[in-house]
Amino acid sequence: MKSVLLVLGLIAVPAVVGYLQPLKPHAKSQVVSLPQHMKVGLDLCPTCIQFTGEAINELLNIVLNLGVVGSCGKVCSLLEQKTGSEALGLVCDLLCDYVGIDEFVKFIQKADLDPFYFCELVKVCPIFENGDAEITELSVTPASGPQGQKTIAFSYTSKNGTGTGEMIVVVETVDGLPIETGFIHDQQPAGSYPSQFNLKAEVDPNCDPTQGFCEQWLPGNYTVRVDVCYGECGSAHPHSKIYDRKQTQFIITPQ
Repeated sequence: MKSVLLVLGLIAVPAVVGYLQPLKPHAKSQVVSLPQHMKVGLDLCPTCIQFTGEAINELLNIVLNLGVVGSCGKVCSLLEQKTGSEALGLVCDLLCDYVGIDEFVKFIQKADLDPFYFCELVKVCPIFENGDAEITELSVTPASGPQGQKTIAFSYTSKNGTGTGEMIVVVETVDGLPIETGFIHDQQPAGSYPSQFNLKAEVDPNCDPTQGFCEQWLPGNYTVRVDVCYGECGSAHPHSKIYDRKQTQFIITPQ
């Protein structure tokens, strides 16, 4: 049995975050630097997705506002200036130089804010249409009890292996505030892949209601949903589909 490699995806999620935390395996939250020996292919795929998740909206605005783009250096230096991130500028230069400025701009527009599709278009993420995954376990422990830490455990099995995609964990709360997080999974061979998450099902003392929503974790029934996807979950672009979706429930009892 293999442990699936989860890399924290820099994707758009609702405002209420921080309650779901991966227990294992390890996750990393951002692109820090690129090793000199990094080569195009599987090594660059998760880096490309993380980069695109952060940068594609800004890149699209830069391209639209520039009109005549000019060069990779011009676009990527503007990206670095607007984001304040040298790392994003570095990855931008790497990807743009690889495909050329004309193709880079075309792919930014064609991807329509889908990081996975963009990285397939620039040919740094592999396309694997015959992948599959079935969620074989999904549980929350304890299944019933007062506010406090819960453990979400799930496993999926693949007969043919999976393409590069994402896993989404969603908690549907009593008061309707969305709790969601997403993780990139690399292309995987056939096998079984277990994962665990901590769910902090308790009021965050540091949450400021004037700055955003604060989940209260009211007594009642809560639904946990897990999606395992090829590409971006819910995307209408090619090379995207939901392999499997499962849900379970847990109960928060009065204190």
